Amino acid sequence: MTIKLLAIGKTDSKDLQQLITAYSNRLKHYIKFELEIIPDIKNVKHLSEAQQKEKEGELILKKLNPTDILVLLDENGKQFTSIEFSNYLQKKMNSGIKQLVFVIGGPYGFSPSTAQKASGKISLSKMTFSHQMVRLFAIEQLYRAFTILKNEPYHHR
Repeated sequence: MTIKLLAIGKTDSKDLQQLITAYSNRLKHYIKFELEIIPDIKNVKHLSEAQQKEKEGELILKKLNPTDILVLLDENGKQFTSIEFSNYLQKKMNSGIKQLVFVIGGPYGFSPSTAQKASGKISLSKMTFSHQMVRLFAIEQLYRAFTILKNEPYHHR
């Protein structure tokens, strides 16, 4: 299985980008992982929130293969402990899917068409984080999940 993380817009902070790269490289020891950045939409000042979500949704949906399983990282999604999340990933791997795609939407969330295509939503916290920080947190939690599955000492139970 491949895990892909899609995100809208580039990471501005060099420090944050270094951490994202470090955890991405760690994660690749366990599973095929890709981080794909979708460029920010231009001229958003002239778009309503709904129009911006729709345009971002079109870009997200274009990145998917027909067999991909899409999961939205969304504040209203299901919350897991790290151990529960590792079990969730194990079930996905056992189901034989080829690619699991997590997506971090834009500032206003997801378009109805993107939400309709998704097989679920996961929330990383009840708190709100910047979209750039969420990338790091998502990748770190993926890495943590695999260390749990491999019974390695990164996660202290």
